[in-house]
Amino acid sequence: MDKLKLIPWDSAKYLGTEEEIALYMEAVMEEAGDDPDFVAHALGIVARARGMSELAHKTGLTREGLYKALSGHGNPSFATVTKVAGALGLRVSFPPAKARRAKSKRVPSAKQRRSAKPAKGGKRVAKKQVKAVGKPNAAKRRKAA
Repeated sequence: MDKLKLIPWDSAKYLGTEEEIALYMEAVMEEAGDDPDFVAHALGIVARARGMSELAHKTGLTREGLYKALSGHGNPSFATVTKVAGALGLRVSFPPAKARRAKSKRVPSAKQRRSAKPAKGGKRVAKKQVKAVGKPNAAKRRKAA
């Protein structure tokens, strides 16, 4: 049986134009969620596509420092992220999050409706209130015993 030959995928090879880079980073921001390492790694990929040495010169950071900060395991400061984004011709922005489905008004479940017992006068009273009020004859029976 022939063995399948796999080649490592490098996204940086496919990010040649400004439009491709912008679309890539837009997709990254939508997919990243709350994962800053994912975003830093994506910036590292874009940086490699543009040339890490040139980017280091533009940002005033060392090439090695950029590789470390923009790896998936680095922890770049926000200042580093904004410097790198600016040098890459990108802008860090905070558009409003996509509107989630409007929450429907909560309808009490069947359990919640059953937990209330009718009291004297026909009003519904929660179980806790019924227990707190208690039965008047029960206290008399305990004293008698």
